[in-house]
Amino acid sequence: MDFTPYAKRCATVREAVEDVARRTGKSKYEVAYELMMRIKRGEIAVETGTDTTLAYVLGPGGAWLWTVLGLTAAAAALALYATYPPLLYLRYLLGTFYVLFLPGYVLVEALYPRGDELTPLERLALSIGLSLALVPLVGLLLNYTPFGIRLGPVAASLAALTAALAIYAAYRKYRTEALSAVCKTT
Repeated sequence: MDFTPYAKRCATVREAVEDVARRTGKSKYEVAYELMMRIKRGEIAVETGTDTTLAYVLGPGGAWLWTVLGLTAAAAALALYATYPPLLYLRYLLGTFYVLFLPGYVLVEALYPRGDELTPLERLALSIGLSLALVPLVGLLLNYTPFGIRLGPVAASLAALTAALAIYAAYRKYRTEALSAVCKTT
């Protein structure tokens, strides 16, 4: 299979596989396997946008992660400490977002890291639906711990779950980006 058109220009792995499959008449699976074997043998070099996960997270690609972690921390803090108006109203608003959207959103980001697999409306619907599935599971698990189902343990558990899923999603997004460009043939 001929990958020489990609010696001088960058293309995503998907673009290279689809183009070579179209030109040769072979299946995308065969072309992808051949490309993977050539990468392993060192015949084709794959370039990435960032060298490490830390560089990705601290760069523009990680802005969503810091937003999610900031919202999670703010919502958990408000849930625990805001007991009087006007912060009480902010607690209700951010708490609703925290419980009904964020856990599902980070799970959707982890499951679909590329971003082009789902439309924004599908992402929103899945985020809400998965949050409605995850939050009761957290409550069920807390029910069997010595902490019980109280505001503090629920807020802390949701914060921990959301943060863990967000970090995993950031790693998945980095790995997806790292494998996305086939740039030069050696």
